[in-house]
Amino acid sequence: MEPGNDTQISEFLLLGFSEEPELQTFLFGLFLSMYLITVLGNLIIILATISDSHLHMPMYFFLSNLSFSDICFTSTTIPKMLINIQTQSKVITYEGCITQMHFFILFLGLEDFLLTVMAYDRFVAICHPLHYTVIMNHWVCVLLVLVSWMMSVLHSLLQSFMVLLLSFCTDLKIPHFFCELNQVVHLACSDTFLNDLVIYFAAGLLGGGTLCGILYSYSKIVSTIRGISSAQGKYKAFSTCASHLSVVSLFYGTGLGVYLSSAAAQNSHSSATASVMYTVVTPMLNPFIYSLRNKDIKRALRRFFRGSQ
Repeated sequence: MEPGNDTQISEFLLLGFSEEPELQTFLFGLFLSMYLITVLGNLIIILATISDSHLHMPMYFFLSNLSFSDICFTSTTIPKMLINIQTQSKVITYEGCITQMHFFILFLGLEDFLLTVMAYDRFVAICHPLHYTVIMNHWVCVLLVLVSWMMSVLHSLLQSFMVLLLSFCTDLKIPHFFCELNQVVHLACSDTFLNDLVIYFAAGLLGGGTLCGILYSYSKIVSTIRGISSAQGKYKAFSTCASHLSVVSLFYGTGLGVYLSSAAAQNSHSSATASVMYTVVTPMLNPFIYSLRNKDIKRALRRFFRGSQ
């Protein structure tokens, strides 16, 4: 395979959602609003967890990292789409496309790992409460986040490098609003067997592995909760992981739904529209899920806003 730089490719075209001019203003306003809500909501969660000493615990340390990841995740795709709508241009440079794809894969993987780490944290808190402070000490928490970052960076570097080895054809239209890995790979003229192999292997190992870790943690949590004698004790134990379980269900449910439906329908525009659910809607809803279902976060937010007045 020839390196991508030898193909003289300078740009791709992001077709987005609609060719109709009258919808562009609506789409710009919609996605700008969703992006601003996502950034503001997650930023408030970060500031609340940092400023309130009552939230200086592993659970909220991981939550603040997840909120930071959500901001970065949406920032890899939405600003470029907004610029293209505003300038009435569909162009993204070759370098810009590879860079966007790299960071999208990085923060998507980081979301997976952080949700798994948070599930492990809830598992230790509920199944081994007496040893929680020893097992989930400060350095362990920092190490878990660092490992999540390292694994995500290595995975995104691998996928980006594999794309750089491809040669591309003249038809460089991506029927999506960002440079999605599968869409870019399937525009190549050269053989993509190795790329497809790496994509599916990584999806099975990282995506499937993290999901299995979450399911295992919650199977143990459910087993422990069932063993609690009082109804109040069961409710208290379950309430500590209800927000996380909601976010996991939303993230994995929408993500799996997108890829299963797109594989069945073979409709790229439908896939682009469905991708909004896990790339934009889920990061936007995460702060609301945690703030509405978590009394500690509610108290911290009240203190934060009273202190800022």
